[in-house]
Amino acid sequence: MKTIVLPAAEDLHIHLRDGELLKFIAPLAKAGGAGRVLVMPNLKPYIKNTEQALIYKKQLQLAEPELEYLMTLYLNPNLTVAEIQKAAENGIIGIKSYPKGVTTNSESGLENYEIYYPIFAEMEKYNLVLNIHGEMPSNEAQNICIMNAEEYFLPNLERIHQNFPKLRIVLEHITSKAAVELIKRLGITVAATITPHHLELTVDDWAGQNHNYCKPVAKYPVDRQALREVIKENNSKFFLGSDSAPHLKSLKENACACAGVFSSSHLMPYLAEIFDKLNCLEQLENFTSRFGQNFYQLKPLNKSIKLVNIPNQIPDSFKINFLKDELVPFWAGKNINWQVELI
Repeated sequence: MKTIVLPAAEDLHIHLRDGELLKFIAPLAKAGGAGRVLVMPNLKPYIKNTEQALIYKKQLQLAEPELEYLMTLYLNPNLTVAEIQKAAENGIIGIKSYPKGVTTNSESGLENYEIYYPIFAEMEKYNLVLNIHGEMPSNEAQNICIMNAEEYFLPNLERIHQNFPKLRIVLEHITSKAAVELIKRLGITVAATITPHHLELTVDDWAGQNHNYCKPVAKYPVDRQALREVIKENNSKFFLGSDSAPHLKSLKENACACAGVFSSSHLMPYLAEIFDKLNCLEQLENFTSRFGQNFYQLKPLNKSIKLVNIPNQIPDSFKINFLKDELVPFWAGKNINWQVELI
């Protein structure tokens, strides 16, 4: 029986929802092997200022006090340079940008990055991270659709980096070979997160399979291979961000499914299974802990987990009785070969 002891994961992109659902989801994130998480701000209403972020953080801490929460604000027209300073002084880590209308709760997203250049300059000054959902809205006239929306977005990232070379930028949940190549080419202040599901899925796995549907969508086999190869290269510019996005079964199994894959409940077993299959288990700790920790300039976590190489069946769903609904996890019902034990 193979056993691996390593630091609890730094999941540097997660959705934890709010209200009663938050109380159900946050403990599952800890159970999946996370020790520290970067929390996305696209609630309804979205987290637009420091005060709201700190209130949300207290709610998170009550729901699961053993997780450490890193907070972000939603990039929005009312965000001011004074608010950036206030955010930095109160421990806010990053500002998340969403192009308008491309994913869950992004209706208030932006359409023009240049109007935010004063904000980016202040972020650079106070060492906040710009977290980017990198897709262009679909546009038939420009031949933009969900399969190439990330690639069409990449020139925006390059321009921001050229104008603010000291601004730390994370291109979130990348899915394409083009994104891998650009991140590798840009300077040391630009990095990317990769999800477990994008290391596994291609377009064939989500077309008609709503629980694998997310934004950005999984692309072609050549794109998945690019993600896998950069992981095997042990490149420090690429690290874990699960983008675990819990949507109720009733919202996934319908004619217009919500975008998101729920993976936080078994995060580290998923990754151990994938890395083992790719013959790069020795890279797992760097990907799930060290590389992201270093980029975000975080202190090491004083928390460890144990991964054990024994059979583990992913549940078909998690019952949420108070909502009379369920959450369906990634690889629901599948037998895998790794379990996580909290130490």
